[in-house]
Amino acid sequence: MSVAADSLLLHSGGFRPSFLKRGLDSDSDELESRILKRRKKTEETIIRSEESQESAVCAASASSSSGPDEKEECSPLPGSAPVMGSVCAETDSGCARYIEFKDLWLLGSDELARLRARHVENLLQRKKLCMVLDLDHTLLHSARITPDKEAYLRDPPAGSFMVAPHIMTKPRPFVGEFLKEASSMFEMYIYTMGTAGYGAAVAKRLDPGADYFGTRVISRGDGSDKNQKSLDLVLAHDRAVVILDDTESVWSRHSENLILIEKYNFFDSGADESEHDGILASVLQVLKRIHCDFFDDPSESRDVRRGLRSLRRGVLEGCEIVFSGVIPRLVQPEAHQLWPLAEELGAKCCREVGPSVTHVVAARVGTKKARWAVQENKFLVDQKWIEAVNFRWKRLPENEFPVETTHQND
Repeated sequence: MSVAADSLLLHSGGFRPSFLKRGLDSDSDELESRILKRRKKTEETIIRSEESQESAVCAASASSSSGPDEKEECSPLPGSAPVMGSVCAETDSGCARYIEFKDLWLLGSDELARLRARHVENLLQRKKLCMVLDLDHTLLHSARITPDKEAYLRDPPAGSFMVAPHIMTKPRPFVGEFLKEASSMFEMYIYTMGTAGYGAAVAKRLDPGADYFGTRVISRGDGSDKNQKSLDLVLAHDRAVVILDDTESVWSRHSENLILIEKYNFFDSGADESEHDGILASVLQVLKRIHCDFFDDPSESRDVRRGLRSLRRGVLEGCEIVFSGVIPRLVQPEAHQLWPLAEELGAKCCREVGPSVTHVVAARVGTKKARWAVQENKFLVDQKWIEAVNFRWKRLPENEFPVETTHQND
């Protein structure tokens, strides 16, 4: 038993699943003494944080124009402009979360594997899987309220809130119902590339009763690579984890677990999604299918990744697609991103038209292949049709994605 696991069990406000309590050998007097020392140290850290009322752990990036009394600000994503405020989180959750995930890194691989196995067994007995949720552009949109956006301060969007001075957060439509329904099927984690303070503050707004996430909030400071996310800090096997994120590149090791979601950019677009027919409502239906298929499978090899692949292949099954004016001439069609994407969704892609072709994806109506589609009564759609189908995980009405009416040839 690694001493590093002590604070996993005993730190104030920490994440203490029952399997950890059963799995730890607490009979040793020496071990108990070390546990109590670690607990006391953790509690002292939290008390100091409460007394000083300082912000939770935050990577500061001070604006060059900031005055001496202004709070430092930090960026939610590496390489992006500073937008997240230096938010003061509840210290009994923010500080404890930080310690918890740091302690996980200290566990030996065998110890961590044993804890994962026990916890997964517990989850499966309760008919639950695990889901990791990104925050920014996935569940919500946060933005600095610059002078051109000050109208939002005078008339805040419904459901929005301030996480710091001049930083407004707008939850994605349907997020409340989404979390409520998903929590019955999944044990949920937040994983943000923002700071620990930001993650804790937003989690408290989305989940004020700590019913959905508890203390399972991972921030960029918890991982070994600040530019990548991984499932190393998630107490579940990869085969039982679904990821929901708008950025594919940060999940290079776990792309098969990922449900890629369309970016939510409320403050940039000025428009909002439908409450009950938006992205989260569509994804919820996918999650229900994944959950149902997983637990309907009696085999020991059942795997959410296999279920995700199977669902994807069925989206455009039976469709045969030709591209026209969409792929640059000097690019091999098979190498263009739309070709493998369509195949991943179950479609067959061809270079030339023929009787079996069902869809022509065109940049304009004047191309030779586009005119052929009209003459042969085939579906003629814009490339946005494939992109939308990709995010919705279902075949959408082709007539909602018409091609521009210009008259140029291939």
